[in-house]
Amino acid sequence: MNLRRLKYFVKIVDIGSLTQAAQVLFIAQPALSQQLATLEAEVGQQLLVRTQRGVTPTEAGKALYRHAQIILRQCDQALSDMAAAGQGLSGQVSVGMAPGTAAATLALPLLRRVRARHPGILLYLNESYGTTLSELIMNGRMDLAVLYGDKAIHGLKFLPLVKEALYLVGPATEPQPGENIRLEDLREVQLLMPRPYNIVRKLVNEAFMRAGMTPRVVAEVESAITLTAAIADGLGSTILPASMARGFVASGMAWQSRIVEPVIEAPLALCQSDHLPLSEPAQAVREILLELVSDLHVDTDPGFPSEKAMALASAS
Repeated sequence: MNLRRLKYFVKIVDIGSLTQAAQVLFIAQPALSQQLATLEAEVGQQLLVRTQRGVTPTEAGKALYRHAQIILRQCDQALSDMAAAGQGLSGQVSVGMAPGTAAATLALPLLRRVRARHPGILLYLNESYGTTLSELIMNGRMDLAVLYGDKAIHGLKFLPLVKEALYLVGPATEPQPGENIRLEDLREVQLLMPRPYNIVRKLVNEAFMRAGMTPRVVAEVESAITLTAAIADGLGSTILPASMARGFVASGMAWQSRIVEPVIEAPLALCQSDHLPLSEPAQAVREILLELVSDLHVDTDPGFPSEKAMALASAS
């Protein structure tokens, strides 16, 4: 399979138009169409369907698109590694950080330490929700991510770091129930929560279900700005990991109470592909990430302290 044709194919799918792809690639459209036809003949499959709006990939085309992105990325990394041989580590490394988590506190120290140790590495930091980050890693478009989650997923592997306790966060205009609040006492609390696919929402739903209760969710909000404003306006409370809850309390517009009986915890983990090898620069960044875990100041489970995370890091 010709790498140039793969590049052409990926560009066509990205743009969704043969005409526009030809313009971007500085190649005549008939020549681009011929390259596509040759590729389809090589793989023995129709890869694109032409419509009035442009082109869309077939199921076979979608499969090839996923693999082509990984192949081309690895080729670029191979060229970078060869060019940098004997000159120190260099190349691009992408790291995702789930927003509103303890991972956010790692971003600046990670940037500092990578620049100090490996100035040739170009670090790309991406703050997105965990579902988006995990998809990028599965597709080979991101190297590492720090996010909530620890259950095995096909295509991904997780290294547990710490577990953060969950807190009820309420408006400052209402009295705080105390430093701790029992899950039973949340039965009638009006909650502003993310959608059910969010890991924190899943943990809350599971805890309520085990207690024979249903959370009283009055609105589903995934914007931190909107959530902050809604709580300040007294429209409801929310449940957040310790690191994010502290940010709300620091604004002076909210209070936090740790949920107990039972305690609910969100597992923070380092996520990477379970089948795609990390490049040398990505391995170096991974080692630095694990070093920085010891500096995390989070409200953790006594049975899962940061020392255990460091033991895992040392063993990896």
